[in-house]
Amino acid sequence: MLIADRPDLQIFMLKRHAKTVFAGGMWVFPGGAVDPEDNQINLDHTDVNESEDPGSLLSETNTNSLAFYIAAIRESFEESGILFSFRDNEQHLINFSDDLTRAHFDSLRQKLNDQKTSFADILRQERLTPAFSSLHPVARWITPLGSPKRFDARFFIAAMPNNQIPIHDDGELVKSDWMRPNDILTACEQEKMVLMSPTLRMVRNLAAFTSTQAVLRAVSQDLSYQRVRVDTTHGNLLLPGEQGYDKANEDIETGWIRLRPGKN
Repeated sequence: MLIADRPDLQIFMLKRHAKTVFAGGMWVFPGGAVDPEDNQINLDHTDVNESEDPGSLLSETNTNSLAFYIAAIRESFEESGILFSFRDNEQHLINFSDDLTRAHFDSLRQKLNDQKTSFADILRQERLTPAFSSLHPVARWITPLGSPKRFDARFFIAAMPNNQIPIHDDGELVKSDWMRPNDILTACEQEKMVLMSPTLRMVRNLAAFTSTQAVLRAVSQDLSYQRVRVDTTHGNLLLPGEQGYDKANEDIETGWIRLRPGKN
């Protein structure tokens, strides 16, 4: 999830092509599956503090937890053109404000989407270090049994980098926009937008915050994951403390969330 103050808190949303196999026609956050290569990228040099264990924040994950970070960074670049990486020993994220630099990385992004290069090759050739510390794990969702296409997804949140501009890939993704959380919720109620239930639940949580700084302050805390339950009467995903949670079903939608209202 990419967020920014414009000037109020907004989320960068993407609309998938109606004919895509997964979530066709729906509005989504940038993201996708972990590729086998994501487990093999050389991670000798990262910006993760040695005292931290990123895997411990991902909720019951395996020893290859950094692959989820790599996949999130790669998918963000593929789908929105945003690259969470440092060049050499620089202390700030790569700067695309220069026209030549942006054109160069636009070309690399296209080659990556066309499978004419790999993300590992881009990192190596451009001397880039993945900026893991820019990504904050906030949720895990597992598709209910019986679904035709299942996933076990980790959700990250990140502040929009300076000097980069997001844009959809114009392939699987046909539209993109910055939107206020409450505007998204209203559009869904009016059936002008369609979101998967986990995506909608994350938007509801973000609607409780007023700024990017407030969100990042909340996710930087040592928050435990809370188990989601489903209100079968209204179809809402509920967290502990919300009305109806105690009587809601926890077997329909399996999800855990760290980012939640009341923590800003």
